[in-house]
Amino acid sequence: MVNATKKWIFLKASSIILIPLMLWFIINLVSIYEKDYIDIVSFFTTQPSKFLTSLLIIVAFFYSSLNISEIFEDYIHDENLKNIANKTMYALSVIIPFLTIIVIFNLNI
Repeated sequence: MVNATKKWIFLKASSIILIPLMLWFIINLVSIYEKDYIDIVSFFTTQPSKFLTSLLIIVAFFYSSLNISEIFEDYIHDENLKNIANKTMYALSVIIPFLTIIVIFNLNI
């Protein structure tokens, strides 16, 4: 399979996964919007919320990194700069969700 085809399939699959996760997150964000800090932390310390938030972060960063790499390929003409930008972006799209998930799983009331 061609690399561009794989990217296209991953983009479509991740966007389909993001739709219910974003709906869940928006509904819950509205419900905890005016709550106290303790209520918000207790929301994020429940097991389903930890898992779904982590999944949302991972899929969202995966989706955005694929889209940004397409922008790099279209608008950066220097191959070395394009490779550095892609590798930096991919590294950050792994490190940032990983650190965020660690923080979420270490939240305590």
